[in-house]
Amino acid sequence: TRISMTKIKICGLQSIEHVLTAANAGADFIGFVFVPGVRRHIAEEKAREIIEGYKRIKTELHHISIVGLFANQSLDEVNRIVKECDLDFVQLCGNESVSYCRRVESKVIRQIKVETRSRKEDILPVLFQHVEQVLSHKSIPLLDRLEDGHLGGTGKAFDWSIAGEISKSFDIVLAGGLSPENVDRALIKANPWGVDVSSGVETKGDKDTDKILDFTKAVQQSDQLRSERNQERN
Repeated sequence: TRISMTKIKICGLQSIEHVLTAANAGADFIGFVFVPGVRRHIAEEKAREIIEGYKRIKTELHHISIVGLFANQSLDEVNRIVKECDLDFVQLCGNESVSYCRRVESKVIRQIKVETRSRKEDILPVLFQHVEQVLSHKSIPLLDRLEDGHLGGTGKAFDWSIAGEISKSFDIVLAGGLSPENVDRALIKANPWGVDVSSGVETKGDKDTDKILDFTKAVQQSDQLRSERNQERN
C-alpha cells in the first residue's frame, strides 16, 4: 500500500514483464513512446498487445494509467492510437498548440522544457506562465530539461530548486535524470506531485526490473519518511 501521494510514472516500456513489474511495485502511470525515430519507440501493434495483456491480468493489481508519448504528430494519428491502444493519457513533447491539446481525445500531460543557461530568477516567471497555461486547459504539466535537438526526455537533470518554487503553487510532474539513487533528494528539493523516470531504470539501454523496483521503493520510502516528519512537527 502506498503511504503517500507522490505519483510514479515509468516511461519507455517495451515488454509486458516490465509493465507488470511497474504495476506490482505500485507505479501510477506507465508510458509508451510512439514518437518515430527515437530510441524507445514502440510499434503500435506491439504496444496494443502489451496493454491488452496487462488489462487481462490487472484485476489483482492496482489501477495504472496508460500514457502514450507523442511529438509533433498529426492529431488524427494521435487520436487513432488513443482509441486503438485504449490510452488514458497522451503526453505531448513537441510544439503542439493549445487548441491541438484541447482536441486530443484523452487526458493530456504536457511536457514543459526547462532551460538551464539563464539565471533562475529569469527562468521562473516564464515557467510559471507556461505551467499556468497548461493547467488552464486541464492538462498536467511535466517539467523536463531543455536539450537542443531532443524531443522527448533527455535523461539529464535540471536545477530541482526551480521545480520546488513552482510546486509551492502548482502540482507538477518532475522528469529528467532521476534514478533510484537520487530520487529522494529530488523529492526533498522539488516536492513534486509526481516523478517520471525512463533511462534511470535502465541498464545498457534496456529496462531493468531491479531498478524499476528500487526506484518505486525509494519514492515510497522517501514519502513515508517525510510524512512521519510532518506528523512529528504537527
